[in-house]
Amino acid sequence: MTDPRRELPSIDSLIARLSPRFAAHPRALVVRAAREAVEAARANGGTPPAEGWDAAVSAAVRRLAVPSLTPVINATGVVLHTNLGRAPLAAAAIEALTRVAAGYTALEYDLVGGTRGSRHAHCRDLLVELTGAADAMVVNNAAGAVLLALSALGGGGSTGGSRGGEAIVSRGELVEIGGSFRIPDIMARSGAKLVEVGTTNRTHPNDYERALTPDTRLLLKVHRSNFQVTGFTTDVAVVELAELAHRRKLACVYDLGSGLMLNLSAWGLSGEPTVQEGVAAGADVVLFSGDKLLGGPQAGILVGTQQAIAACRADPLARAVRADKLTLAALEATLALYRDRDTAIREIPVLRMLTENMESIRVRAERLGGQLIEGDSEVGGGSFPGAKLRTWLAGFPDESLAERLRRNDPPIIARVAGSRVLLDARTILPGQVETVVAALAAG
Repeated sequence: MTDPRRELPSIDSLIARLSPRFAAHPRALVVRAAREAVEAARANGGTPPAEGWDAAVSAAVRRLAVPSLTPVINATGVVLHTNLGRAPLAAAAIEALTRVAAGYTALEYDLVGGTRGSRHAHCRDLLVELTGAADAMVVNNAAGAVLLALSALGGGGSTGGSRGGEAIVSRGELVEIGGSFRIPDIMARSGAKLVEVGTTNRTHPNDYERALTPDTRLLLKVHRSNFQVTGFTTDVAVVELAELAHRRKLACVYDLGSGLMLNLSAWGLSGEPTVQEGVAAGADVVLFSGDKLLGGPQAGILVGTQQAIAACRADPLARAVRADKLTLAALEATLALYRDRDTAIREIPVLRMLTENMESIRVRAERLGGQLIEGDSEVGGGSFPGAKLRTWLAGFPDESLAERLRRNDPPIIARVAGSRVLLDARTILPGQVETVVAALAAG
């Protein structure tokens, strides 16, 4: 018997037959779509598509033409949702990013002297002004900032010295920061040798003292921002660790994580240290993310002493983890908003969502329809672990609704609880409400 798969059309013959229909599309796109359609038929034993070749290739073209990175509406109630891109940018940051992206920029050019400049100059003055640190620099993400600081201050990278200087850290702070990236792994890559002290729940100053050797280069403090340890616990405050480090002529590096610049205890969010507090505690380098509580683009930010930041700038890894012009533009515009507290809370979406009152959230939830339910939102992004924010949700007793909303344009990502689909109005931006209402009506 003849194998039906031998009767399938070749890609060239299929495209030749369909070419007038797809003349508006790039040939490479049509070729890929035709190949997918033929391969699907081959996997089905050689059976041609039931809807016909034209329809099968058309469907593949439509699917392949859609960008994989697409905007979505976050109705989950998780403000800093890592899977959904964490912090949405402020309007000022979007404007700055667009302005810089449209043409050439003075990224590494000194406009005064007419000579080559440094991208590390961008954002530096604002970070110094806002945090009280003596110096600052920006890299591509927080993991890169950790890697750079450990390499420059613990691994001998900036001085050309021998690699493998010791970095001491509490066992209770050897965290996994997401995506299976772990502090010990990053330390190993930096060239610094990890020395663990204390226990999971209790670490004392003399644990660090006993671990000191002639090879010790730094003491590392990692803020446990994405989990809580409660009960019989003790750890060493940053100020104590910095004092110990400086008595022994060592560096103290504080991985703060979330980048909180404003005290949010008035809104029930407490326990997360601010960047300013980390700097005031005396750490040589305080490092944090740009796209978490700071509310800016993905970036790793290092602030600290002039000597420590200079060592980071001089380290060979600094080029490998440097930030691009779009990141620097969006971050600079975000930081500028922090010059006025009320402006920052009003204009930076993350801060606005975290501080929004229940009444305005309820107005949006009621507009969505469904059953009005009082519930909780989460901060997310490994920030304020365990904290809950009271919110209003619109509930719908239809499990299949979540899938239909994901197929919407733009996709709407909901929360599913049992057989109910819940839409948390806190993270649905005011300008997105009518889009969600229309999607629900069409569902």
